[in-house]
Amino acid sequence: MKHSKFKFTYVVVLASLLISSCTTDDSSQVYEPNNPQIIIINGELDVKSYHQDNHGSHKHVSKSQKTESFMETFESASKGSYAANTVNIPSSGIWYLNDALIGSLANDRKYGSKSIRIRNNGYAVMNFNMDNGASTVRIRHAVYGTNGASDWRLMASYDNGASWYLVGATVTSNSTTLNTVTFQVNDTTSVRYGIFKISGGGSRINIDNIEIDAAPLNNTNPDIDSNITFGNPSNAASTANNYFLSKPDFALSYNNSNGTPNWVSWHLSTAWTGTATRCNCFKSDQDLPSSFFKATSSDYTNSGFDRGHICPSADRNGDPDSNESTYYMTNIAPQAPDNNRKSWANFENYLRTLIQNGNEIHIIAGVTGTGGIGSNGYFTTISNGEITVPDSFWKVALILPNGTNDINRVTTSTRVIAINVPNNQYISTDWTQFLTTVDNIEQLTGYDILENIPDAIENVLEATVDNEPIS
Repeated sequence: MKHSKFKFTYVVVLASLLISSCTTDDSSQVYEPNNPQIIIINGELDVKSYHQDNHGSHKHVSKSQKTESFMETFESASKGSYAANTVNIPSSGIWYLNDALIGSLANDRKYGSKSIRIRNNGYAVMNFNMDNGASTVRIRHAVYGTNGASDWRLMASYDNGASWYLVGATVTSNSTTLNTVTFQVNDTTSVRYGIFKISGGGSRINIDNIEIDAAPLNNTNPDIDSNITFGNPSNAASTANNYFLSKPDFALSYNNSNGTPNWVSWHLSTAWTGTATRCNCFKSDQDLPSSFFKATSSDYTNSGFDRGHICPSADRNGDPDSNESTYYMTNIAPQAPDNNRKSWANFENYLRTLIQNGNEIHIIAGVTGTGGIGSNGYFTTISNGEITVPDSFWKVALILPNGTNDINRVTTSTRVIAINVPNNQYISTDWTQFLTTVDNIEQLTGYDILENIPDAIENVLEATVDNEPIS
């Protein structure tokens, strides 16, 4: 546990407020005070804090949250009142929200359908501990609707919530898009965290996708890391053709008009792979809004195109559930058989050889353009026009030795491989024939592929065509 500086000790009394009724917006409601809750602040801890302008969620959701890394998206939470109360969230544990609720309105800034909304001097805290401590805490934040700016602090408790420390820098939420702040907490003993709104009065803020990384900073063993460490390349959120979905095994942007993903992002190391059987269990993705088109496996039958995985099945064979996740149709696009089974598959296999040699890889892949040549000839769509056939499949892979704090370890010498493969039959089986630059893929797609890497390094990496030997 790191107690580097204690700047003050005081008690903050926060009045819990009760909403009298619910409508489309809470700005016109009448509130009545409930019983006050007491947060005892013992001091302040200096830790490194990094502010990033990006819009993506990051972390794999672990199956044992109290000892391993996890991310809470609040999609399974429900609390419609500002009155102080606990919220039992199956994906993480019990949280305590005071002057805060789970927001699902159009004005709530969020990924998916829900986020925390906090007003006045409200707070949201974990009622469970990270038993093994944590190395980093990442939080996405924005203002609610067009509200004014507010300040907030990260809090940490090392005595099961009896007392708290303010951690890191004060954060100002003043953007209408979700941005990320990362706290390098380096806690090595049992700890729980919370968010405390310290200014802005009735102006409200949204908090979403709280990610806690339990991995020690000096860990060099293969690990299950963030699936979107290097950013959200299209700023995907809640629009129909750029809809953000965060799965335990990958993150993606879905295009409802095309019936395919725009891109999929995932982390690859030997911690993700194993001996689970390929499930071949293609299925519609019910996480999409009810109004969206949801592709089925039969939409591809006799089309002349394969059900082409973007995140491969073999990259997620560490357990059956993980492998099954890759068969959501939101991870699938119409792919020419010679592309899918030969050049594309050969590159996937090559990347898996790299993780066997002590590396981890951050991968972003997707589709672009319209029209491809399958086994039945050239088509622009399948399934009566509901699914667009892409012109090409692209992929970017950033390779690092196993470790932690990956963004901070990237240099201008870090290996990045980018390919763009035509979605056609009879193309070369040699994936190196399709090498390109990240810059070229960004020009094709309009995305910012490696947005979280410092600009001076990003500019070098994105202009480079990989020329390292592959044998």
